[in-house]
Amino acid sequence: MTIEYTGRLDDGSVFDTSREEVAEEAGLAETQPDREYTPLTFEVGSGQVIEGLEDALSGMEQSDDFTVEIPPEEAYGEWSEERVREYDRAELSEMLGGKTPEEGAYIETQEGELAEITAVEDDVVRVDFNPGLAGETLQFDIEVVDVN
Repeated sequence: MTIEYTGRLDDGSVFDTSREEVAEEAGLAETQPDREYTPLTFEVGSGQVIEGLEDALSGMEQSDDFTVEIPPEEAYGEWSEERVREYDRAELSEMLGGKTPEEGAYIETQEGELAEITAVEDDVVRVDFNPGLAGETLQFDIEVVDVN
């Protein structure tokens, strides 16, 4: 299936899109200058897109145009305090190859998991392993371009 899409948060702000004009208007193109904004092609049932979006696309046909709201449990899950960990500042610095942990920075684990450093204190660093959109209700404007 191939779709054009725009993803928005509850407040209406755009967090992702396949449309270059929407990306420019929302300021995404500035933050992702190397990204190409093209329709998304994927195999339905393969798990390449979030569950709620895949469910909404089931049975759709070419040229269908619709909006769907996806709750957190069908998107990136609820935000969980259990996915926030504290590390000794010196130990984390060592794990980062000697780099100083900075609040707002993202780190990647050896397993490829992305996490955000949310607080840096004297001896402790808080790292949030929740997906960036955890706990968010997402709204997608979808146009079905092709059903392969």
